[in-house]
Amino acid sequence: MNHVEIWIWAISVAVVVGFFFFDFYSHVRHAHVPSMKEAGLWSLFYIGMALVFMFLVAWQWDWNHAGDFIAGYATEKALSVDNLFVFLLLMTSFKVPKIAQQKALLIGIAMALVMRTAFILAGAWVLDQLSWVFYIFGAWLLFMAVRQFIESFDDSDPEMPGWVTQLKKLIPASEHYDGDKWTIVENGKKMVTPLVLVVVALGFTDLLFALDSIPAIFGITQEPYLVFMANALALLGLRQLYFLIDGLLEKLRFLDLGLAFILGFIGVKLVFHALHVNELPFINGGQPVKWVPEIPTWFSLIFIFGTLIIATVTSFIYASHEEQQAEASAEAE
Repeated sequence: MNHVEIWIWAISVAVVVGFFFFDFYSHVRHAHVPSMKEAGLWSLFYIGMALVFMFLVAWQWDWNHAGDFIAGYATEKALSVDNLFVFLLLMTSFKVPKIAQQKALLIGIAMALVMRTAFILAGAWVLDQLSWVFYIFGAWLLFMAVRQFIESFDDSDPEMPGWVTQLKKLIPASEHYDGDKWTIVENGKKMVTPLVLVVVALGFTDLLFALDSIPAIFGITQEPYLVFMANALALLGLRQLYFLIDGLLEKLRFLDLGLAFILGFIGVKLVFHALHVNELPFINGGQPVKWVPEIPTWFSLIFIFGTLIIATVTSFIYASHEEQQAEASAEAE
């Protein structure tokens, strides 16, 4: 699609699918709780894959597209980390045994990638045919940025989405688990375990998250191939990331605020791009608005990575300060 030959798409999809199967047969098939070392090494491996792909894009294409990819990947990765809060909530609510969480995450993420791919291809076609959709994407991201900004100051625990309760009614399941198995026999009757509900919930929850992440990455690059690869590589390492930062999520206090600024920035970038390719008759007589600046890739990279670094460093400083205050209060008592 666009500038990418179909055989490159085929090879890339095959490699991504291959890694999902590799992940399943090497880590998930034999149920176990991954250690911090295992999760950390595989997280670094998948981040390394993204960096290697960036250099491949630079070699076969150019550094401008490589920069678009890595900026999109960083945005998807950051949004994925934020989404892990809800994944953790689902796991806790369904009381998923630790030993079964790897399988639930992997299958749920695989489902999400399939559905996201359909979104990406549909979005690419719509943007190619109807340039005014950039206005809608931009406005949506600005709305999401404002909502994220407001919610970042809310310290209350996230709530379980209401549709999850309806899901339990639609898919009758046992109340009990049997390790990481899909079915269980109760009173002589074969039933699915709650693990089935968890996988479906994870897959569709991630699809809902795509409502802001897909427009966001289209604000960075309109190449559907790069959008797909950024999503695929970000999701591939999400399972390992879940176990790696399980204990660190609460310390990322300002990540939501940082993401609000990133979504807002990309929303503005999309609106600027929409004005550059404007065809709406009631805006500048249907002609492109040339005086609006086009935000370059290098600036997007600096803004996205700079915001993520500031949000992360500030979060850990704030968490350290809170821990010191708690220790001082305990000693005073």
